[in-house]
Amino acid sequence: MRGSVTDTDRATRRVVGALAGTVLLLPLLGAAPSQAGDASAGLQRAFASAAAEYHVPQSVLLGVSYLQSRWDGHAGAPSVTGGYGPMHLTDARTALASAPHHGEGTEDARGDSARAALLPRTQVPATTDIPARLETLPKAAGLTGLSAEELRSDPASNVAGGAALLAAAQKDLGEPLSQDPADWYGAVARFSGADDSATAAAYANDVYDVLRTGEERTTDAGQQIALAAQPGLAPDTAQLAGAGLRKPKAGDTECPKTVSCEWIPAPYEQFGDNDYGNHDLGDRPASQSIKYIVIHDTEGAWEGVLNLVQDPTYVSWNYTLRSTDGHIAQHVKAKDVAWHAGNWYVNAKSIGLEHEGFLANPDAWYTEAMYRSSARLVTYLSAKYGVPLDRQHILGHDNVPGPTTSTVAGMHTDPGPYWDWRHYFELLGHPFKTTSTRLGGLVTIRPDYATNQPRYTGCVTSGEPCASHGSSEVRLYSAPDESSPLIADIGIGRAPTIDVNDLSSRVSTGQQYAVADRDGDWTAIWYLGQKAWFKNPQNDPTAVSAAGLVVTPKEGLDSVPVYGRAYPEAAAYPTGVPAQAVSPLPYKVLKGQSYVVGDKVPGEYYYAVTFTADSHQVVVGQDLYYEIQYGHRVAFVRAADVDVKPSARR
Repeated sequence: MRGSVTDTDRATRRVVGALAGTVLLLPLLGAAPSQAGDASAGLQRAFASAAAEYHVPQSVLLGVSYLQSRWDGHAGAPSVTGGYGPMHLTDARTALASAPHHGEGTEDARGDSARAALLPRTQVPATTDIPARLETLPKAAGLTGLSAEELRSDPASNVAGGAALLAAAQKDLGEPLSQDPADWYGAVARFSGADDSATAAAYANDVYDVLRTGEERTTDAGQQIALAAQPGLAPDTAQLAGAGLRKPKAGDTECPKTVSCEWIPAPYEQFGDNDYGNHDLGDRPASQSIKYIVIHDTEGAWEGVLNLVQDPTYVSWNYTLRSTDGHIAQHVKAKDVAWHAGNWYVNAKSIGLEHEGFLANPDAWYTEAMYRSSARLVTYLSAKYGVPLDRQHILGHDNVPGPTTSTVAGMHTDPGPYWDWRHYFELLGHPFKTTSTRLGGLVTIRPDYATNQPRYTGCVTSGEPCASHGSSEVRLYSAPDESSPLIADIGIGRAPTIDVNDLSSRVSTGQQYAVADRDGDWTAIWYLGQKAWFKNPQNDPTAVSAAGLVVTPKEGLDSVPVYGRAYPEAAAYPTGVPAQAVSPLPYKVLKGQSYVVGDKVPGEYYYAVTFTADSHQVVVGQDLYYEIQYGHRVAFVRAADVDVKPSARR
């Protein structure tokens, strides 16, 4: 049993914390690791020290921390839920202010020009009762005698706070402070902060998966941390029965058994002057296929966002994922069509996932628990509905095209540059790899997330620099020189900037493009009808080689139009269903240019403008389209306008 914390204990911890803090000034791994000296082991020693002081197995402490933060400290900045440090100790009173994701800007989340634009202005309700999972830092302060500021800013103190919380949970469960990691399942489940047994169990199972497989990585502060694998570890899962957690309200959810999921339905209700919300009834995949899964962030905290999706006058999405523990709420069945992506064609053929988070704050970081839960859900949905696990089918909201010219500039930009696509696809079991020789003709964007830190502005104040942070995105220039102008997007109608929400001149991890040229450390791709250059040095590449199929204009055509939706020709519409315009965007594929091709699909429109579903129907045309990776967003070209051929060696 641990005694009270002594001044000597605190002094020792501050020395370790100081060593850990000094590494913030050192280069990241690969730059000059030999110069880090003993300081590079500071955080590893902090875990050992806290484990010994609070009689918690070091492996358990490391495993919990990995699931919370992957051992990153984020320089003392809070997560999306006000969580700090490697142990993600939460202090909700310091959490970020929130604005509703779909309640700002000009994007019509429904994206159907057959109906009046839906632009809700609902505000996220204030959270009056702060749940216990968002107040673990004050509790840790009481257990350790350390100040809240120490727990927020000093990594070693933060680790000690996490150890104290685990030890307290173990004692509350009546379990011994054993050195066998198998004896800590209940305490780990409690640490999640979940109030239901399914979420707590899913979280604990993830921690023990980490313990069984082991992990090793360099943190955002340049610290090398290792957790040895324990492949035969079998925790005492029966401890969960005594944890005092409520039974989950799973309902009839569509989730894998490896996650915790509850049913919180979005209302399908009539209101006002024959209006209704907040989704449309459908019969997918029988009536039409599901082709896409769209990744969003909420721009608001869990409780407030759940209130919004239960408002019939607001919009909807299929699932929301909680950051602290990866818990999932389902709101709209996969058979029905949620209003979330701003493009009706994409909505009608997609499932939307909202992740608790904020685009424009690089240090409002996502937890590993949420990344893993999301990856399991997407893997399940991919297998169930035949959605390929690539970046032309697993889209960010920022990859969804504007359906018409007038909508291009107002489309949303989440989850933004700080979503870690490379890590996410590793969790999906489909990592981005080199798939050809250097001259395969295509590139897959794949920078190192931690060390790739392009400058952005506008995270807090317009025009002011954002905090330096790892990013999934690579910037594009009009010539092989960083002093040359950025690539411009004619659809946006303004000069390109490095604002965090300006997608004009950015490519994202996992996206594939046809190579247009090379010049030393620089590679050019075809992008938005232009030759766009990005820095891609051989010794520190930001892209890897690939080969595949591309589209080019048919012989004899100087250019072909680009579309934001694959709608049928007018002759395909039956009586009673107004024909939707097949209107091109302000872009073209020019002669001599190539763009990576995705699915070949028939023109399709889902007619659903009434509350009763008896008039709903899917219109399928004879015209065929190819999806292409045109810019930061995907787009469509008519199959009759293009030739499909293997990428040229370049």
